[in-house]
Amino acid sequence: MSKVYRIGIVGCGGIANGKHMPSLSKLENVEMVAFCDIIPERAEEAAAKFGTAEAKVYADYKKMLAEEQLDIVHVLTPNDAHAEISIAALDSGHHVMCEKPMAKTAADARRMVEAAKRSGKKLTIGYNNRFRADSWYMKKLCEEGELGDIYFAKAHAIRRRAVPTWGVFLDEEKQGGGPLIDIGTHALDLTLWMMDNYKPKVVLGTKYHELAKRENAANAWGPWDPEKFTVEDSAFGMIVMENGATVMLESSWALNSLEVDEAKCSLSGTEAGADMKGGLRINGEKYSRLYTNEIELSSGGVAFYDGKAENASDVEMRKWIEAIDQDLEPVVTPEQACVVSEILEAIYESARTGKAVYMN
Repeated sequence: MSKVYRIGIVGCGGIANGKHMPSLSKLENVEMVAFCDIIPERAEEAAAKFGTAEAKVYADYKKMLAEEQLDIVHVLTPNDAHAEISIAALDSGHHVMCEKPMAKTAADARRMVEAAKRSGKKLTIGYNNRFRADSWYMKKLCEEGELGDIYFAKAHAIRRRAVPTWGVFLDEEKQGGGPLIDIGTHALDLTLWMMDNYKPKVVLGTKYHELAKRENAANAWGPWDPEKFTVEDSAFGMIVMENGATVMLESSWALNSLEVDEAKCSLSGTEAGADMKGGLRINGEKYSRLYTNEIELSSGGVAFYDGKAENASDVEMRKWIEAIDQDLEPVVTPEQACVVSEILEAIYESARTGKAVYMN
């Protein structure tokens, strides 16, 4: 890699500080040169911590796009702004990484796909759980046909009591939904990617607003305000694909359940099954006997040494910059992410109407 890529950050909140900027700062061939946020102090803090000495701060992303000579833009805002900013950045000649979910609505996600095609620039979505060690291993199993034809899967995104009470997470207007669009999207993306199946036929969904009504509830980040909890506390979906495969999606921020799994999937194929519960496990039948194999994914194995494995976000950012530098297809394509958004919207629509939604 010889070129140094100039990056602009739009949205300098939690996901920017917790994921994107720290991981980008580890790469030698990128510079974060512009920071934009509607709260100027956040952009200033981000620039001071992660920016170059000449980094500029903006409150208006349009001004940033017009004034800065950027190669890449990272869109890290609330969901309702993803499409508008991403499309503007693509149309002005920038590669774009947008945080998940792709957009608040499926229509906006499709507009983003069209913008990427129109501009000829690369667009990817921040589904970082694809880049975990267990995900890479499971994907390899699927690609090599170890599981056979995968005809049943579960996408897991269950929290017992972990409602995010900060920012706009509880604001349906800004986010488009609750746990389904927030963490369910990760689990669904992971599952469809493993199956390499992006052709849904019919979707049935339900959603609930039950525990959200409680005051002084137990919660990882302190009690939520029931008056501000305008999104669902849990949602579930069944997706039947065109080839007959079935995917069950479960998501919650608050649910009376001891089975807690987030950004994981379980797969059942004609030759074997695999799941991410309690580590990566492979199950099947061999020589007329059932077996269960647990895959060792740690990189240590020596006393006082835990290994040097990259975390998922570091791998995600490195692979993204490599895709641009080497003109490769991003690991997460906009077409794949768009199908995820279309299914999520269908689950919400089915929950609202009480009817199955047939996909085009």
